[in-house]
Amino acid sequence: MIDHTGINVTNPKKSRAFYEAALKPIGYGVVMELPPEHTGGIVVLGFGEPAKPDFWVAQGDPKGLQIHVAFTAKTRAQVDAFYAAGIAAGGTDNGPPGLRPHYHPSYYGAFVRDPDGHNIEVVCHAP
Repeated sequence: MIDHTGINVTNPKKSRAFYEAALKPIGYGVVMELPPEHTGGIVVLGFGEPAKPDFWVAQGDPKGLQIHVAFTAKTRAQVDAFYAAGIAAGGTDNGPPGLRPHYHPSYYGAFVRDPDGHNIEVVCHAP
């Protein structure tokens, strides 16, 4: 079981705005911001559902490495809302909401690239 994961971003202010908007539909927000005296002066944000951060965004150089992170949604409406919010917050389309039956018959997901090109997905597995 994965406890948490994280990515580096080049512009923490822009990325914070993107993730706050894009992940709000699934109940995620910033639940922890590490003090600069503990991070060497870089911005480190912990996103999650209150009160456990499980997705960390840290100021740094992603070195051209874009990753894929998928978040679980309870409903297909949350997937749709994530996609709309992510695009409105400056993300780019990497696959609109819809069924992906090649994964399984009920796989309903959407993909948005964040400001650094990371492939962020929200998926609902319910029929």
